Amino acid sequence: MNKPHSLYIGLMSGTSLDGIDAVLAKIGPNGETNAQAAVSTPFSLELRKAMIELQTSGPNELHREKQAGNALAIAYADAVSQLLKKANLQPSDIAAIGAHGQTIRHQPHLGDMSYTHQTLNPALLAEKTGIDVIADFRSRDLAAGGHGAPLVPAFHAQQFTFPENLAILNIGGIANLTLLPKNGEVTGFDCGPGNMLMDSWIHEHQGNTFDENGAWALQGKVNAALLQLMLSDSFFSKAPPKSTGRDDFHLAWLQEKLGNSNHHAEDVQATLLHLTAHAALEALARHAPQTQKLIICGGGARNSALMNLLQVKAQYFFKKPIEITTSDSAGIDPQLVEGLAFAWLAWAHKEKRPANLPAVTGAKGPRILGACYPA
Repeated sequence: MNKPHSLYIGLMSGTSLDGIDAVLAKIGPNGETNAQAAVSTPFSLELRKAMIELQTSGPNELHREKQAGNALAIAYADAVSQLLKKANLQPSDIAAIGAHGQTIRHQPHLGDMSYTHQTLNPALLAEKTGIDVIADFRSRDLAAGGHGAPLVPAFHAQQFTFPENLAILNIGGIANLTLLPKNGEVTGFDCGPGNMLMDSWIHEHQGNTFDENGAWALQGKVNAALLQLMLSDSFFSKAPPKSTGRDDFHLAWLQEKLGNSNHHAEDVQATLLHLTAHAALEALARHAPQTQKLIICGGGARNSALMNLLQVKAQYFFKKPIEITTSDSAGIDPQLVEGLAFAWLAWAHKEKRPANLPAVTGAKGPRILGACYPA
């Protein structure tokens, strides 16, 4: 018989490579999920550098990738230790950890030769924490012909219930949409870069890991021609299911768009801010024009310049008013939604419940996701 609830930990370190979110979740027998506590820890400069370098091929990369996976497991374990201390809990109190790892390759377009790889040593994480670890969530969906991403729409459908036509926009390193219409036909897809290009550009020019509240972007002017050149990338016109990552959007991609033109760095940042907002709203208007409410989560929800821009651009893309808010309105800190999602995915694995949505990923059918590494 199911317990009234169980405690799970979700770990997320996103494409932006800014750090680790560890979230303690209480999950009921039907998957109802509530955050109990959370900690956020920054990546060390060494680990961030190692992960960035692994995004492209290089010498001795198998050794470097394994070392980075070990380092990430140790950093994850430290975050778990801090979370348990904060919540006054022991490892034995936790049913499992859901850990996504760090995506360094995502190639879902190669048929039977498709692959995705998230760096992590989950066995080491289980050993360090004394808690069962569920990891490698994407591979099973990919094997069934899906993209293995995005994974969070199934959790969004479980967690966010409103009487209107709803959409969730998660703005992490990559931005993804979950469409929750009143008819119950849940869909979702990656819609383009979220914070990733903005974070990379400001780090390249100012050494900062992110542009707080879009302050630097607000100092620049949007280059309309550059924006249109960016939006001409074939990814934006692809029909769902679709997913993306650093394989598609990175500094070299941006430099190619810039060419030999002499752009002010702050103007590029302003244009990247508009790219994130424009791509998301254009995709939403194309695939779910009936949307009445848009909930923003992820780190982008804390970027006031981006939130204001979404409000302004929504008036252009939608002929009727659309309410735009953050997941705070549903009682969930925007920064914790993805961590909660991976706690929920660990729960679904333990309960032997399929957690992919074929309409989202393109898989042949529902599949139980993840692999378990017992403590």
